[in-house]
Amino acid sequence: MKRGFDLTRFCNSDATGFDMKLPETNLQAGIRGAIVDCYCDGTYEVEFSDRYGETIALCTLSPEQFLVVWKTKERRWLSVSELLAAMVERFSDERQQQVLELARSWSQK
Repeated sequence: MKRGFDLTRFCNSDATGFDMKLPETNLQAGIRGAIVDCYCDGTYEVEFSDRYGETIALCTLSPEQFLVVWKTKERRWLSVSELLAAMVERFSDERQQQVLELARSWSQK
C-alpha cells in the first residue's frame, strides 16, 4: 500500500533531488533542481539548472518523482536518514519489510 504525501511539506525554492530519468529530457537521476510552483492537482513545477545557473529543464513532476533535499523554511539540508525514510515511505509494505530485513542484516555485521 502506498503512503499518502503531505503536499504542504514542500514549498517554493525547496531544493530537490531527481529520482528517475524522464525519457523526454536529458535529466539523470540525482540532478538537483528547485521547486518554482505548486499546483492544485498536487504536482510541482521544478526548474533544473546547470552549474552556471542556466535553466536546462522545467518539468511538472509528481511528488513521487523527486525528493526534497533542502528545506527552505528551515534553512537546512535533509539528513541521509530523512532522505532514506522519505524514499522508503513510497514503497509497498512488502518492500518496506525487505528494506528493514536488509538493514537488520547489515547492523549485525
